[in-house]
Amino acid sequence: MEELLWIAVSIGVLLKLISLYFGGIACFAFKKEIQYPSAKKMRRFAVITAARNEEAVIGGFIESVQKQTYPVELFDVFVIPNNCTDNTEQKASACGAETIHCPFPVKCKGDALHQALMQLNKKGYDAFCVFDSDNTLKSDFLLKMNDAFDAGAKVAKGRQLASNSHASWVSGCYNIYFNLFHLFFNKARGACGLSAKLVGTGFAVHKDVLESLGGWNTTTIAEDAEFSAQCALLGERVWWVPDAITYDEQPTSFRVSLLQRRRWCSGIMQVGKLHLKHLIKRLHQPNWAYAADFSMFLMSAFAQAFSVIPLSLTLLAAILDGREGILNFIQVMGLYFLLYYVIMCILAALLTLHQEKGGIPKEMRSAIFMFPIFMASWIPLQVASLFKETRSWTEIQHNGKNKNTIPTA
Repeated sequence: MEELLWIAVSIGVLLKLISLYFGGIACFAFKKEIQYPSAKKMRRFAVITAARNEEAVIGGFIESVQKQTYPVELFDVFVIPNNCTDNTEQKASACGAETIHCPFPVKCKGDALHQALMQLNKKGYDAFCVFDSDNTLKSDFLLKMNDAFDAGAKVAKGRQLASNSHASWVSGCYNIYFNLFHLFFNKARGACGLSAKLVGTGFAVHKDVLESLGGWNTTTIAEDAEFSAQCALLGERVWWVPDAITYDEQPTSFRVSLLQRRRWCSGIMQVGKLHLKHLIKRLHQPNWAYAADFSMFLMSAFAQAFSVIPLSLTLLAAILDGREGILNFIQVMGLYFLLYYVIMCILAALLTLHQEKGGIPKEMRSAIFMFPIFMASWIPLQVASLFKETRSWTEIQHNGKNKNTIPTA
């Protein structure tokens, strides 16, 4: 029994080292937010989205692009319809977007981006902005991205919020999660010169980076994380642009949320298996910090899955100790989960207040109380992904309804 406890403690301490690293970086979140000066040069952007059965929302996305406070002659919007069984393409064309057809089969978003960027790369754009079709852009998104590029960025990530955070506790939890991640991950890394996490929407990449990489060439279902790894291997920093805001429709069903996040977890692990060894080999080269930091991010997914081992060993030791050991285990773990629940609820409330300013909306109260469960559910998803990969992309249906009031400027 003592041997089991010693092993559990040893594994727990090892896993906590990764947590300490992220905790140390998170301290930089309390520095002043990044502000880029107004750009002197205006760049030409291609705004692109891969769309699969997005007839209900594609019009809203295109309209938000068309309303950008950026010279209209300096950006174009392109829709990449793929595997559609509805009228996405017709709707996109009617709303004023250009459509790009993929000559080869598309199994995931990365395939669509690869084929589209091969065609767009010859049209003289300075940079490419990638979005999901259910997104709504704040009207100054392109302006803020251009400011970042003028300051020296070659890859830039904007801030993402849930457009329907008041629709259910699930979508509300997504919004709290985004705020948590942007504050303690992206803002912190922006403050200390590391790369922001490039998620699958609301980011921009300069043509020079794509030329260096030979185009968009990702093979996993987590094309965003894989592209981030490629940037780290290239020694290219992902700049954080907090004022470039994208509103993203999130699942309102917990079951759908589990399916979506299961795909995210599996995709990140795929990227880890594919690129982690290359990132570690790059640690002796210039700009090694980007590779080191992203290596820690990839390892954290595996660490979260392995975190069940110390708990399982402790439970086994308690069972071997008999009735008294089991009672002690229940008491200790009960106190631990109570503290976890209270702390996470307080954190969720503070993050909501940080965004809302005027107080906590009644629609967000259930999300605050369910946020500890939402966050705890990542662990079984990571464990499942460790043993069985998700290879196919599952369509998440969007209806464009129940959206919050979205600021236009």
